[in-house]
Amino acid sequence: MQTIGSLQFWLTYHCVVSVFRVEGGAPLTGAVAVPGAKNSVLKLMAATLLAPGTSELMNVPDIEDVAIMSELLRRLGCEVNHVGSTITITVPHRPDHRADYDLVRRMRASICVLGPLLARCGAADVAVPGGDNIGSRGLDMHVDALRKMGAHVKNEHGYLLAESEGLAGAQVFLDFPSVGATETILMAAVTATGESIIENAAREPEIIDICMMLVGMGADISGIGSSTLIITGVNSLKPVSHRVVSDRIVAGTWAIAAVMTQGDLTISGVPPQYLALPLEKLQTAGALVESGGDTIRVRMNERAQCVDIVTLPYPGFPTDLQPQFIALNAIGQGAALVTENLFEARFRFVQELARLGADVRTDGHHALIRGREALSGAPVEATDIRAGAGLVLAGLVAQGSTTVYGVSHIDRGYAEFVETLQGLGAKIERVEA
Repeated sequence: MQTIGSLQFWLTYHCVVSVFRVEGGAPLTGAVAVPGAKNSVLKLMAATLLAPGTSELMNVPDIEDVAIMSELLRRLGCEVNHVGSTITITVPHRPDHRADYDLVRRMRASICVLGPLLARCGAADVAVPGGDNIGSRGLDMHVDALRKMGAHVKNEHGYLLAESEGLAGAQVFLDFPSVGATETILMAAVTATGESIIENAAREPEIIDICMMLVGMGADISGIGSSTLIITGVNSLKPVSHRVVSDRIVAGTWAIAAVMTQGDLTISGVPPQYLALPLEKLQTAGALVESGGDTIRVRMNERAQCVDIVTLPYPGFPTDLQPQFIALNAIGQGAALVTENLFEARFRFVQELARLGADVRTDGHHALIRGREALSGAPVEATDIRAGAGLVLAGLVAQGSTTVYGVSHIDRGYAEFVETLQGLGAKIERVEA
């Protein structure tokens, strides 16, 4: 008993974690380039499993989730090398087909190996994934679609166990335009026998990105960018060199930060049309927004107006920018209603935002925010990637010092987050606590 007590004491007083210390009051100014999209690159890495040989991905963000996916691919027998913003992945002729829990639990995107492993190996054992704590994201649509294509799938001891002697094309109607289900079906269907049709498919830029990479590998896909995807199976695919689409969520985060801090940012590397609705909402808040080519300039010289938003699948307002917009509304003029239609637990972070003095009331999937002239710095904890970003943005405009715990979440989705903010004039540092 004494030994256990000593161990608990040591763990309590000697474990070191990283936190962000943020001092409010500095406007963000300057230029920032947007890296490749987290929500795309992980799926593209999984898609390389479909072709033996060496594939190359460029414009890869330096984030924790890429490191986790790299390790998962290595355990499946791949050779993965990361140099700068380029990753090369060499896939063996017979990869392993088991994705273990210790990695999958750390990142929900790990489920995207299910489709390619089943297509390549005729079997896939994938642990039921973890990831952000933002609510239920079931796998029923993934499983139902694979069964329609001839796979036997069961959930046993925390694993999805899938087997097939050969996948066959099928017509699949998705009850909801799920990005993950669309990607799983795409990767399973490209080498299946016959034709597959996905009705009510997701239309996100990241879906277009994986379609274009698969086409580059030799896949036959039509209807790209629409809600109906038609895939005619081919016998085999070849390795590819592909540039990852830029991260519209990171770009949107910087745009919101410019408005909140009454700054002036030029954001490059992302097509403005990918952020059409969020940029329109920022203009409604009073921001000056100019765009052309792949560059967006956002300026603000007064306190923002509060803005109502409703999250919906693309091209609707992205749920991944909802926490940042709630932070914006928290220091805006007036009041706003935010409706979350995708993830029921997204509002958990408002309890932390309230520690900074925000006036937010939630009821089901609605949040009513009454803007205040100022927030007050306090210790807060990030519960997921986007909540963490929202709390940092709130800290940038709060009076005094804000300490953000749980920054490992932010590291999963934002490359060089602190360094980028420092370069734009923010008073922020990573410290060990």
